[in-house]
Amino acid sequence: MIVLAIETATEACSAALYQDGAILERYQVAPREHNRLILPMLESLLAEAGIALGQVDAVAFGRGPGSFTGVRIAAGVAQGIAFALDLPVAPVSTLAALADEAMAEKGCEYAFPCIDARMAEVYFAVYRRDVEGYPELRGQERVLPPGQADFSPADGAGIGTGSGWATYQACLSGLAGRRLASVSSGRFPRAAAVARLGARIHAVGGGVPAEQALPVYLRDDVARKSKP
Repeated sequence: MIVLAIETATEACSAALYQDGAILERYQVAPREHNRLILPMLESLLAEAGIALGQVDAVAFGRGPGSFTGVRIAAGVAQGIAFALDLPVAPVSTLAALADEAMAEKGCEYAFPCIDARMAEVYFAVYRRDVEGYPELRGQERVLPPGQADFSPADGAGIGTGSGWATYQACLSGLAGRRLASVSSGRFPRAAAVARLGARIHAVGGGVPAEQALPVYLRDDVARKSKP
């Protein structure tokens, strides 16, 4: 199975190529440079792997939440490739991608991914490692003030990960209490995790047609304000 993955929902821009369990990735923290970087990253990955675009089985993308513009870039590129090649698309939560990487690295049962949403809010969720080692959402992904983050779906210790922890660590740590085993605050979602989770979605038939590969913003008023 070959899956091409795109992640541009935060300050980091990344692309990854999943091939039968092996993953190649390009990653760069470059705010406002995603449009310029993402296509060369994809081309570079395919060239390194010696794979033609026509050999790809599916496209995965970070569907949000995150930067409104960044999520739209990922969705647009994924849709363009999928439409051109008639491929299925695997939309992957950016919070799930954060959780997947953190749990794999630290071995924790739970992860508390949190992305700074600006305007004194965060994108937040609680994930638990399932029996196959993948992140399973507990409760809902939400946008809310950091002081309202709910750690109660976790009945064990976990890792806090993402830019929201860098901005609001004291507040979030106080709410998490003994549920918090460690914090990795400098993390952004990466295409490698999107590729891994996207491959699983594709393998179980969870992909969608290109026209259904839509961003998830959580913050509805941001989407409304963007309209002319």
